[in-house]
Amino acid sequence: MKRREFCISTLAAAAAGSIPGQHLMAAGLPFMSGVSASVSAITANGSESILGVATVKDFQDSLRGDLLLKGDVGYDNARAVWNAMIDKHPALIARCEGAKDVVNSINFARDNNLLVSVRGGGHSISGKSVCEGGLMIDMSQMNSVRVDKRATTARADGGCLEGHIDREASLHGLATTGGIVSHTGAAGLTLGGGYGRLCRKYAMTCDNLIGADIVTADGVFRHVDANENADLLWALKGGGGNFGVVTALEYQLHTQDPMVIAGDLVFDWKDARNVLGFYAEHGNEMPDELNMNLTILTTKEGERRIAIEAVWCGDPKDVDRVLAKLRSVGKPLVDSVKPVRYTTFQTRLDNSNRHGVRQYMKSSMVSDFSASLVDEIIDIYRPNPMSKFFFMQAGGAVSRVGPTETAFPYRSAHCNMMRWNAWFDIETQEQKAERIADVRADWAVVAPYTHGFYVNLNDDSEKKTHQNYAQNYDRLVAAKNKYDPTNLLRLNANIKPTI
Repeated sequence: MKRREFCISTLAAAAAGSIPGQHLMAAGLPFMSGVSASVSAITANGSESILGVATVKDFQDSLRGDLLLKGDVGYDNARAVWNAMIDKHPALIARCEGAKDVVNSINFARDNNLLVSVRGGGHSISGKSVCEGGLMIDMSQMNSVRVDKRATTARADGGCLEGHIDREASLHGLATTGGIVSHTGAAGLTLGGGYGRLCRKYAMTCDNLIGADIVTADGVFRHVDANENADLLWALKGGGGNFGVVTALEYQLHTQDPMVIAGDLVFDWKDARNVLGFYAEHGNEMPDELNMNLTILTTKEGERRIAIEAVWCGDPKDVDRVLAKLRSVGKPLVDSVKPVRYTTFQTRLDNSNRHGVRQYMKSSMVSDFSASLVDEIIDIYRPNPMSKFFFMQAGGAVSRVGPTETAFPYRSAHCNMMRWNAWFDIETQEQKAERIADVRADWAVVAPYTHGFYVNLNDDSEKKTHQNYAQNYDRLVAAKNKYDPTNLLRLNANIKPTI
């Protein structure tokens, strides 16, 4: 090659390395799309469909973000979700970089009748954010947050994690209810309801949703607030991902000291009945500023423990008086309650719940936390470091929202009770079956004391979903009929359209 030709070739290669693939043609450079063969995909009704090369390339060219196919660099990373028990392979992954990419993805899925999943944070325990053989709409690249201090609001992109919002709001001495693991997707948490460490003070995450941008199944971009598409705003507050792909969420923020008083009170198993009984009988009588989540666990040494995570977001001078009753029910082995940054405390469970965990869970609402339920829990819990009971407290401001004011109906619940096994090792099929059976056996004992479920943690049948939304179900069906009449978005706690 002559020196002049070599220089031109080198410059072209350098330029190509800095220009996204879909813009190479516009730059007058060779366009290598990576799409060289037809793609086998699964339709919404479960049949196989073949997408031609031109069809897939046209879709790829319409995106600002990347389109990943099996075998592409980054494909396996993009399809991996939080719960490592889920191992699904989409035919295509659209890594959206803006609302227009989402519009084009929805239109492509609808026009080709594809099975669709939507990933925000990828934290769905049932793995609904990834699909087998369909189109995965991945918004993880859309994760900016803008806080308006004067209006005390935050606008978060659809791929934001809870920690993104916590940190940006805290910068201005503001907060809203987030989850209890900072890498939880904000959109999924909000659309399912949203319990968190501030919910007794500021109500659920969905109660603080004041607006949203959404791409509905017809490919139309809509803004939603109290004045525009208000029926859809109501449905998004607990109705899950049934109605469209939410590309941005607007939250009400609240003045909150960045420092809270928080930590654990850990008790010996001999005090378990007293501690659990106190939590059951008196937990929701505590001030709104106190949130108590209770865990029954086994240490690495095989010792059973009962722990209450206490978070006080009120005046620091009142915390010892408020916690005195709890501290008196037994002698804590550990009392780590102290001043801590709220944003720091929000990350405390991130590692034990890191991506790659294998988890199987059952959960449901407890309204009447009876002495009989306390007895059953104490009797069935066996030492097992993988095994936990977890109780996410409600009450306070959560209970002062009417059951029909939002799609989320369980306002009188004492708490959300969960029983799970979690592990990181690669299990055999026999081990996996044994660990799942262990949860199911315990749940069969306590389930009669519960009613309804938190859709962010469950994967249940259409009949149970109908029952779960109770008096709100017909109104949700009406919204589904209006915004997704063909049930394009069905990988969720699905509300089936009736038209």
